[in-house]
Amino acid sequence: MYFTTDPPLKAGLPFYKTAVALFCVLLLVGNGFSLFHNFASLNASNQVQNRAALVIDKVQYLNVLVMDAESSLRGYFLSGNEVYLGPMRTAASKIDEQFDDVAALLADSPSQRKNLTQLRTLVKRKLDNMEQTLEVYRKGGLNDIVAIAATGDGKSLLDEIRLQVVIMVQEQSELLAARRAAFYQEYRNAVWTGIGINVLAILVLGLFYRLIRRGYYERVASARALQHANENLESMVVVRTEQLSVLSRHLISVSEEEKARLARELHDEMGANLTAMNIDLNSVCAQLRHARPDLAAMLERARGTLVDTVELKRRIVEDLRPSMLDNLGLGMALQSYCGEYGRLTGLDCDALIEGEVDSAGPMQSIAVFRIVQEALNNIAKYAQARQVTVHLAREGDRLALEICDDGVGIDPAEVSKPRSHGLLGMRERALLLGGTLTVKRGINNRGTCVEATIPLGGPPERAAPEHPNGPHPSADGHIPSSPPCSTRPHIPRDLVGR
Repeated sequence: MYFTTDPPLKAGLPFYKTAVALFCVLLLVGNGFSLFHNFASLNASNQVQNRAALVIDKVQYLNVLVMDAESSLRGYFLSGNEVYLGPMRTAASKIDEQFDDVAALLADSPSQRKNLTQLRTLVKRKLDNMEQTLEVYRKGGLNDIVAIAATGDGKSLLDEIRLQVVIMVQEQSELLAARRAAFYQEYRNAVWTGIGINVLAILVLGLFYRLIRRGYYERVASARALQHANENLESMVVVRTEQLSVLSRHLISVSEEEKARLARELHDEMGANLTAMNIDLNSVCAQLRHARPDLAAMLERARGTLVDTVELKRRIVEDLRPSMLDNLGLGMALQSYCGEYGRLTGLDCDALIEGEVDSAGPMQSIAVFRIVQEALNNIAKYAQARQVTVHLAREGDRLALEICDDGVGIDPAEVSKPRSHGLLGMRERALLLGGTLTVKRGINNRGTCVEATIPLGGPPERAAPEHPNGPHPSADGHIPSSPPCSTRPHIPRDLVGR
């Protein structure tokens, strides 16, 4: 299998793409400054226009106030009623207020302020003239007023005020027209500049789009080539993984067959030899019991060693192929194994069996037993648990196995470690029969739970090897003996081959 490495990625975009992108950014920034300048000019023009319009309104309002005061005085002369003098008496304060507002608006225009000063002087003279006329009327009567009016001084003041108002309004209008013309000129320049920038930006963006489009298609072609290579690699990995899985299952099957063959040979050949040795030792011991007690004692010790060897042979045979699995069935074998496991480890190990689990075939039975064996061994080594529950149930056409503990729990990274041979072996045993096996944290994230499903109608089974202990009378591994030379305590035997 050959692997190719991708070429190292460049640190950034090619220089020409970077230059085009920077130029486009500069165009957009320039367009932004142009728009900002145009907005500032528009705002200044609007302020000038509003100020000019306000000055015109206030100047014209001054003229109206003077005219109202003049009209109110004439109404008083004609009627003699003091009510008509109201506009004249309030005109002074209003006129001063208007003059102050206009002076503030014309703060940056010296020529306009000069005209405003002249207008203020004329208006004040007019107001003083009206006050004098009112005093003359009150002292001399209407004839004196007619005599004063004949002089024409009051009328000339009104004409001068109107003329000064017209001058100021005209100046404001001319200023407004000049600023408007300047603004329109700037606006036209800004529009043409903006159009030019936008056209240039569109051209640059078009060029940048072509570069990006070409780079995109090149990247798509590279991605497709990489995807094709990955698919080929994945298919090769799948094939190799399947081959390794098949090999692993084959090794498990061969291992079980070899264990059964070795157990049968140990039981048949070694068991027969040990039985013969035991018979001979009992016979010699009986003959020497009275004549040579010392030799009889030595033979008794030798016989004890022989019994221990028989126990060792039986444990080895049980480890290779548990006899209770074939003699008592899967359910009783698990219960017995869990009971002995709890006695030896000091853990509270419960076996819950539901349904007809003994109807499972030999391959399914040994797979379940081995999974339980491996799981309990791991719990004893690593879990630091106090209680273990083994639950086996028949659910339709499959066996459901669950092994849970209340220990420290398994690290999720340990589940997928390639060196976790125990977990891999349990999983492969389940896969060998078409089942599944999962390892996860227990309830409330406490402890570890191993869950396995084994179909009863799994892959075609090979002929199950005959258990070495099955056809023999001494199926439990006990050596039938003649009457012993001396009384000897019974040696407890390990029922589960620990």
